[in-house]
Amino acid sequence: MKEKILSLINEGKYLTARSEISKLNVVDAAHLFEEIEPQQILIIFRILPKDFSSETFSHMSTDLKKYVIDSLTDEEAIRIFDDLFFDDAVDLLEEMPANVVKRILRNTNAQTRELINQFLKYPDDSAGSLMTIEYVDLKSEMTVAQAIQYIKDIGIDKRTINTCYVMDSSRVLNGVVSLRRLILSDESELVKDIMETDFISVTTLDDQEDVAARFKKYDYYVMPVVDKENRLVGIITVDDILDVIDQEATEDIQKMAAMQPFETEYLKSSNWALTKHRLPWLLILMLNATFTAGIIQKYESALQSAIILTAFIPMLMDTGGNSGSQSSSLIIRGLALGQIKTKDILKIIAKEFSVGVIAGSILAAVNFLRLYFINQEELSLALTVTLTLFITVVIAKIVGGVLPMFAQKLKLDPAVMASPLITSIVDVVSLFIYFYIATFFLKL
Repeated sequence: MKEKILSLINEGKYLTARSEISKLNVVDAAHLFEEIEPQQILIIFRILPKDFSSETFSHMSTDLKKYVIDSLTDEEAIRIFDDLFFDDAVDLLEEMPANVVKRILRNTNAQTRELINQFLKYPDDSAGSLMTIEYVDLKSEMTVAQAIQYIKDIGIDKRTINTCYVMDSSRVLNGVVSLRRLILSDESELVKDIMETDFISVTTLDDQEDVAARFKKYDYYVMPVVDKENRLVGIITVDDILDVIDQEATEDIQKMAAMQPFETEYLKSSNWALTKHRLPWLLILMLNATFTAGIIQKYESALQSAIILTAFIPMLMDTGGNSGSQSSSLIIRGLALGQIKTKDILKIIAKEFSVGVIAGSILAAVNFLRLYFINQEELSLALTVTLTLFITVVIAKIVGGVLPMFAQKLKLDPAVMASPLITSIVDVVSLFIYFYIATFFLKL
């Protein structure tokens, strides 16, 4: 289908292409526009049915949206803007450069501008920045018949009609009622008699990660957003939460790889931008490695007396770093999913100590057999390496489990305490233990 449409466009058969594009899902249509030549995008976009073009526009990439808006007349741009759901419209303004934002706002009415400015004031990662105002609000004194007719009258412009919100005259949220419940109830019943008053809501300033956790916990597909006075100000739908989950997971992965988070797609990022996000942590970790060099210099005489000690340094450091990374990954994920709380730190220490003892014992035993019986190394050297390995694994497991907990306690992102940082810390610890034990067993 895609190849056929692109072929029609390249042949200049735009009306036939329009007919074929209109058969696509709007998401697929938006992706198709990414492959159309820039000079043909506006031609195709303008001849698409208005509703279809507006929906397609909302699923385009930021760069393509900017190109389309810049190329359209003010009248065409405002038509698209007005056809977007309110949260998509606000997202568009957040993505666009200042000159485009000014151009759009200049052509909207005062009420819309005031509402948009109010939404733009919410923190980027808050529930307020995710919500939309296209919801169905009902009065408690309505009958079921009146409520259903009201939904028919206004529902076409709402984000969802499956869940309706019951408010009093001050817009305080009193309850929720599903469309299913309305349809299955007697038409003469009052909304207040069938609504649910035990509902879950979020406030405008709640962090988006907390909101996503509530969606997951309660299996919601839509959730009301209220202010401090419990007045309904908007709703958040699950499609926005999926974007949040994707964004937060990407951010955590970047932090765990010792990079500053960034949202630009990899291939669309400049080399300098990619370097800028990686360099700070690389500098920190490089400077941290000077501690390792300092320990080696301190025990330089020991190394000169037993050069063989040098051969086991990479194995000890790598095993310690890998052990700590395993623990930190599990704890960071547990914290993100709400399965682990900071109050569980003693349980974490006990569990990681036990795991460290078991894993360290097995690894140490395997190494002792290899060094003493296969490589025929001296007993003192074999004991030095295996005992160091055991202690390093135990400490690495505890450090990897505890550091993300401390980060959470200090209101930092636990992902910061991930593999590269923990590896650097464990490297220093393992070297110190190694040379300390070596001076005892080998009498250096």
